[in-house]
Amino acid sequence: MSPLSEEQTQRLEAFKNCFVEQPIVTQIFADFDRLRFNHQLGGSQQCMLVTGDTGVGKTELTRHYLKRVVQTQNGGYAHKPVLLSRISSNASLESTLIELHKDLGQAFAARRQGKSKEQSLTESLVRLLFKCRTELIILDEFHELLEFQSNAARAVIANRLKFISEKAGIPIVLVGMPWAAKIAEEPQWGRRLINRRAIPYFKLSAEPKHYLQFLMGLATRMPFEIPPKLEERHTAYALFAACRGRISVLKEILYEAAKLPLMERANTLTVEHLAQTFRMWWPDVANPFELGVDEIQASEALEYSYYDFEAPKGTNPIIETTFTQLISISQLLSKSPTLKAPRKT
Repeated sequence: MSPLSEEQTQRLEAFKNCFVEQPIVTQIFADFDRLRFNHQLGGSQQCMLVTGDTGVGKTELTRHYLKRVVQTQNGGYAHKPVLLSRISSNASLESTLIELHKDLGQAFAARRQGKSKEQSLTESLVRLLFKCRTELIILDEFHELLEFQSNAARAVIANRLKFISEKAGIPIVLVGMPWAAKIAEEPQWGRRLINRRAIPYFKLSAEPKHYLQFLMGLATRMPFEIPPKLEERHTAYALFAACRGRISVLKEILYEAAKLPLMERANTLTVEHLAQTFRMWWPDVANPFELGVDEIQASEALEYSYYDFEAPKGTNPIIETTFTQLISISQLLSKSPTLKAPRKT
């Protein structure tokens, strides 16, 4: 039997799935709207690249944009102004085109005589995009399509996507890890990707106010009568030390910690609940929620992960994100152009 009531469980799940729109996301949504407007004007279409490391919220971003778009049925075809499709791991160009058909609600028919399967898939997809009145294609996890591919194979992928965009007159947004930008090295895509947005991790050394605003947004969505003061100095800094600026880790900590006051029938989340959660996950690490503000040390992203396309066969080509050494919060804040750490008197 669940220790939480049905209502508590629903509120907790609502928090887990909540979406807080930060400035970079607002900008990207405006970019998506502009690309769709450009489609209506016709002519050559701009495309877009959205990159970000693990846990910055790329997939969540695309899903929430899709929720804003009205979809209807028309003559047996779904009206899909925005087609969102996820590239599966180790995907091929052929499997991607088949998946796009499925996401439009139609199975791929047998190929025509004298044509390759990929050519038939491409032509079928273009016709289907017209019927579904699609205005924008978003390919999530696009980097998966480029990994473990030769230069020639990546050129074929780039050519085929270019053909689809041109033939259907639809802009394409490529979303993925930082190395999804490899596509821009293909001549036909370098000039098309006029819009490029990189979603960073939160950093206290750069725009810390965005991090604090995000915390306030999460607090108002937590399942309590009284929203916790996550933006208070000690709590905010301790949370940053725990998550190192990664949205996915931050939300997971808060989601797990929220269960404790709900089971206690408490009206809000406290630092003690956060300390207990941190202790459960990282028992051998200094608990930032049990330290004083001046004692808390944290690190932030130094270099984002990347893919070594020249890595020898049999080795791991993915180079993980590197973080700075642990330093005091005041040292991190002293680097920020927008929020300096207070000087000691």
